[in-house]
Amino acid sequence: MRGRASLTVAVLLGVGVWQVGHGAWIPVKARLAQHLLHRAWARTLTGESQVKPWPWADTWPVARLRAPAHGVDLIVLAGVSGRTLAFGPGQAAASAVPGEPGTAIVTGHRDTHFRFLERVKPGDEIVVEVPGRPPSRFRVRQMSVIDSRTAFIASAEPSASLALLTCYPFHALAPGGPLRYVVIADASGE
Repeated sequence: MRGRASLTVAVLLGVGVWQVGHGAWIPVKARLAQHLLHRAWARTLTGESQVKPWPWADTWPVARLRAPAHGVDLIVLAGVSGRTLAFGPGQAAASAVPGEPGTAIVTGHRDTHFRFLERVKPGDEIVVEVPGRPPSRFRVRQMSVIDSRTAFIASAEPSASLALLTCYPFHALAPGGPLRYVVIADASGE
């Protein structure tokens, strides 16, 4: 009887350590990826195109997104697949280039790269750099929660705007769900 109890405790302890390690690995992977992405971004700025941050990557840096009030400095990747978003925020392929007319749509995970969106306020500045252009400055206009099954974001705006999307609620225990938190920012012209 005592042997079974010890075995049960050992198994439960092992499973607990595994779960904690797995949960800790996600933010560590996200930070390590951003370091490698910043190196690939530097090469992108020298004129190389579609610079892969690691040999097996199926994405590349397309922009740099900064939110100075929140200490955020992220490299944005091409595409919004789950594999891409595991390493950084991604820009939707059909959306506008940040700073050009239309809406640039960038999405990221609520528990890693876009966790800061929970603290964003109207008037906050978001700065987006793309290769070959001066940085574009945006001011947050609004935040809202939408249902991804029925809502859409208009991308044919006459002026430049930015939509940052993440899953909602921020502290949900289960991943996914249909709700999205959207931050809309307009070009500030500064």
